[in-house]
Amino acid sequence: MPIDTAKVQGRRTLKFATLDDILADLDKLNQGKCRSLGNWTPGQVLKHLTVPMLWCLDGAPLRAPWYVRVMSWFIKGWFLRNPMPAGFKLSDDFAKHLLPPETSWEDGLAQLRAVIQRMRTEPQRHPSPFMGHLTPEQWIQLQCRHAELHLSFLVPDETP
Repeated sequence: MPIDTAKVQGRRTLKFATLDDILADLDKLNQGKCRSLGNWTPGQVLKHLTVPMLWCLDGAPLRAPWYVRVMSWFIKGWFLRNPMPAGFKLSDDFAKHLLPPETSWEDGLAQLRAVIQRMRTEPQRHPSPFMGHLTPEQWIQLQCRHAELHLSFLVPDETP
């Protein structure tokens, strides 16, 4: 039975301002084993984080319904500054793209590092499927909020 991620205890509190902050947290987690407090393996969490970054750079294969995009436009500033809530349920269309396949930690880490490097060096930005046009700085803040949410479920595994 899936874990209700909105009720998970023991998550880490994270606050990222830059892509480098995300990478620094990944480096810390990579120093030992980590485990997930949610429904996905650590590798799946990393794989999932790559998808919206790829959408930023290459374009998303779908868009949220018009009413979601309109609502998002009004709350964009709040959404980019505040933590994302856990326990959000994706629509079936978005779940097809965002639910990560089984992925090893090493593969997920390599993919996430590669897409972060692309975000640092490639200038193109496509509209968000939820919020429409975002500046490069807003895209980074969105990725930081997203990474804070999902990486908060990864904790060092201190079992022998």
